[in-house]
Amino acid sequence: MTVTVPQGFRAAGVAAGLKASGAPDVALVVNDGPEAAAAGVFTANRVKAAPVLWTGQVVHGGQVRAVVLNSGGANACTGPAGFQDTHATAEHVADALTASGDAPELGAGEVAVCSTGLIGERLPMPALLAGVDDAVRRLSTAGGAAAAEAIMTTDTRPKTTVTRGAGWTVGGMAKGAGMLAPALATMLCVLTTDAVAGPEELDAALREACRVTFDRIDSDGCMSTNDTVLLLASGASGVTPAPGELAAAVTAACHDLAQQLVADAEGATKQIAIEVVGAAGEDDAVEVGRAVARNNLVKTALFGNDPNWGRILAAVGTTTAVFEPDEVDVAVNGVWVCRAGAAAEDRSKVDLSGRDVTIGIDLHAGAAAATIWTNDLSHAYVHENSAYST
Repeated sequence: MTVTVPQGFRAAGVAAGLKASGAPDVALVVNDGPEAAAAGVFTANRVKAAPVLWTGQVVHGGQVRAVVLNSGGANACTGPAGFQDTHATAEHVADALTASGDAPELGAGEVAVCSTGLIGERLPMPALLAGVDDAVRRLSTAGGAAAAEAIMTTDTRPKTTVTRGAGWTVGGMAKGAGMLAPALATMLCVLTTDAVAGPEELDAALREACRVTFDRIDSDGCMSTNDTVLLLASGASGVTPAPGELAAAVTAACHDLAQQLVADAEGATKQIAIEVVGAAGEDDAVEVGRAVARNNLVKTALFGNDPNWGRILAAVGTTTAVFEPDEVDVAVNGVWVCRAGAAAEDRSKVDLSGRDVTIGIDLHAGAAAATIWTNDLSHAYVHENSAYST
């Protein structure tokens, strides 16, 4: 269940001292080919971290042969010096892999860089570069699990996935537990495949996958500066899947990782699916689902096991979606507590004792539908984020 399950990839995860805890904090994923096509999707935040700016340029070239990722520091809002640190990291990775002798010569322009952690501080470059050297020495086809562990910040567990096609495979790893919001969720994600595919096919598959998975998890409405999703193709299987097959496999992998992110959201006691149907268009369904997902009154009610459907209906009413207020139905865990915009079944029938919660909303305005995934708002979330920098 890692990025090294597809043929043609090696990985490593090491402790370089970036984290005060001494936990692993530098990961490296290498595409040994024979091909090195790549695509990427990045945060829509106007404040972008140096690694995002660098890696966007790298991916624009359509070829990525290595990805270096660090936790323990975001390298965001660090100015020109922070960008130079990213450039120096890519150069060091390229030089170290070339010098190792088991990788063909490559340049910094083929190395993607990802960082995650506290915003506003420079990375300790001597420690980071020493970690890169250690990771190069430890590269192996069994190194995917260690790499997934090394990119964790407030995550409580690694997130990995594998989806298999007909003679080819997609693997993936991701991190993210807080600041989970669309465009993208606050996360780093590396997906690998041994399918034969060019940059254009990878880009189309990745963008469609992100649209219906990562862009529809909304834990706390906070968008990060570092979000990066990369898809690398080695072509090592020799199999060229149809574009639809590739897109389906990438979407399945992204969906699995997205659900793992929500399940591990900071302080969460509930994992909530908001299923909006009967919308005039998909955009309306997404807007309604997102409004409910971001409503703190709804989230705190669910933390308290209270099926307060009035808060849900009020959140729906803040949107520009097409609907008539006296036609909306709302269900909580299958109990239709609201019909035609008014009280219906007894709310005491709703069982919220478990972790999984489904909110159903029927707008009765059309045939479109969408699902947004979120979590509750707990004391633990407030504690985690009030003490994060200390």
